[in-house]
Amino acid sequence: MLRAYSNLASPAISICALRVSLCPTLSSSSSFRRISTAPLPLFSQTLISSPSSSSSSSAFKRLMDHSSPRASASYSTGSSNDVGRELLVQHLLVKEEDKDLLFELQKRLVRGEDLSDLAVEYSVCPSKEDGGMLGWVRKGQMVPEFEEAAFTAPLNKVVKCKTQFGWHLLQVLSEREESVLADIQPEELHAKLQDPDFREEAQFVDVREPHEVERASLSGFQVLPLQQFGSWGPEITTKLDPQKDTYVLCHHGVRSLQVAKWLQTQGFRKIYNIAGGIHAYAAKADPSIPTY
Repeated sequence: MLRAYSNLASPAISICALRVSLCPTLSSSSSFRRISTAPLPLFSQTLISSPSSSSSSSAFKRLMDHSSPRASASYSTGSSNDVGRELLVQHLLVKEEDKDLLFELQKRLVRGEDLSDLAVEYSVCPSKEDGGMLGWVRKGQMVPEFEEAAFTAPLNKVVKCKTQFGWHLLQVLSEREESVLADIQPEELHAKLQDPDFREEAQFVDVREPHEVERASLSGFQVLPLQQFGSWGPEITTKLDPQKDTYVLCHHGVRSLQVAKWLQTQGFRKIYNIAGGIHAYAAKADPSIPTY
């Protein structure tokens, strides 16, 4: 049985979008567990579950941020809307009283300057350090005024909106269908693994450390140790195909969920966290696998 994670926020360090914490309260139902989507104030820091070691934690935290795609922009009030979408958004924020600066920035955008460059120089939002990049967002993660502007903005057009924090110039750089992140139970995965076609069409990742894999493992899983994130994280789309169904494994299902959430921010379309990890797989699906 799959357990779907509903309305998960991108675990990027996004300051100026109303984000859902990565450490929410879980409530269970008969078919799945949903992550609480209680609103957080704008400018609240996203909580990040980071690896235990300080070096891997630092690398993992840095990589949670999206690289900033470059796009030329022109100013527009924008229209059109859709549901079930995720948007890649960058923005610039100025104080409400700085209207002269706002108008000057709009003129510079029309002349062809890049919003991310202007955000670095003029934005009062902490996201300026990343060129104003907020990462992938979806409905329910932002204050209403910002959300309305983002989801009615034409692609690559800069849209102006006002919130309680000031004036925003925001730009939607890309859009995609909402991705899937869900738990899969060991018994269901075990049944699927008996099908050669499934093994060919999907991809499998084990984020445990090498000494753990030596003690117990599943065939066909590519080992990408979480504590070595700094070495494989920047190259993830060359190691894995974002369009393939991706199954992530660890010891008890905690580290794998952490990586699964990160993969979602990197554009992976369907990610499945193996509930309970290899320990649960050994106990419930294949007793021949050692436990530790």
